[in-house]
Amino acid sequence: MSTPSLSLDANTDRRAQLMASLRLSKHGLAESATSQAQAQAQAPVSPPASPAPGRHRRVPAWALAALGLQTVALVALAGAGRNGALPGLAGTQAGTAPAPAAAAAPAAARVAVAGVRFEASGFVAATRTATVSARTLGQVSEVFADEGTLVKRGQVLARMADQQARTEFGLAQAQLAAARARLSASQAQLDEAQRDLDREQSLRDQNFTSESRLSKARTSLEVAQSNLASAKADAALGELQVQRQAQALDDYTVRAPFDGVILARNAQVGEIVAPGGAGGGYTRTGIYTIVDMHSLELVVDVNEDLLSKVEPGRKVSAELYSHKGWQVAGEVLRVMPNADRAKSTVRVRIKLLDEDPRILPDMAVKVLFL
Repeated sequence: MSTPSLSLDANTDRRAQLMASLRLSKHGLAESATSQAQAQAQAPVSPPASPAPGRHRRVPAWALAALGLQTVALVALAGAGRNGALPGLAGTQAGTAPAPAAAAAPAAARVAVAGVRFEASGFVAATRTATVSARTLGQVSEVFADEGTLVKRGQVLARMADQQARTEFGLAQAQLAAARARLSASQAQLDEAQRDLDREQSLRDQNFTSESRLSKARTSLEVAQSNLASAKADAALGELQVQRQAQALDDYTVRAPFDGVILARNAQVGEIVAPGGAGGGYTRTGIYTIVDMHSLELVVDVNEDLLSKVEPGRKVSAELYSHKGWQVAGEVLRVMPNADRAKSTVRVRIKLLDEDPRILPDMAVKVLFL
């Protein structure tokens, strides 16, 4: 026989010896108990004597010996079962030891089924947000929207006090009208000079007029042409002035730059508002904060040691802390090219594949990388 078969025979003999010792110890205990019971039955019945104070009842030596043999046998059997020498005892004596592993098995199975690599925490961020303000310094005169209002691109949200701008716009329009009138007069003068020249030229051909009168007619035509060109330039300048004043007047009107939702209204009627960076003291630099709800993304911080498991296109499952149990599908959009030295993390942006009105900017979220 080979070596494994010899080891199996030795283990079998050892098990047989241990079981025989256990039976002998049990048999001895049974015989001793029987003989003691017979002796007590033959002895006369007498009231039990109370033990003397401070003394303890002695245990018979045979009982101690039998208990010792039984304990040694049980310990040997348990050790053999743990070492694999007695396969029959491996599931009986040590059957209660693997209980924690058995309890943890379902959880491990769930993780394996879900395919979760690791988790990360973050928040919801909008990539398209804007603080809307007037293009010029002025006082708020009207507001037409409030927080939570859905707005469309180009919708009027507020107006500034624009009396001065309207006056300048009217002045530019009047100057344009005057320039156009001069243009019409110059055109009429040019037509008249052209007719005079044609008449003088006809008379000169018939020798009914002098050369000097023909020369003056030509000069008058050239002057009329110059006046017409100047009038045209003045009219063009007037049009540009009107466009500039119209743009300046429009700067006092605040419009939505894109479709979105108003998150905050930062100014009230009567407050002074200035363009961004030009405010100071009690001057506001914005009237509304607008966010495009279709540009929401998830931003999470991933530990540097887990960064090798993150790549663009990796599927994720997000769960909002405000809606427990609700999973939102997403995928890794990009890994930002900078790290946080203090936290040893790298910021990862995740694209949401499902849009839902329950997802709001700045909400806390837990992301499961699959």
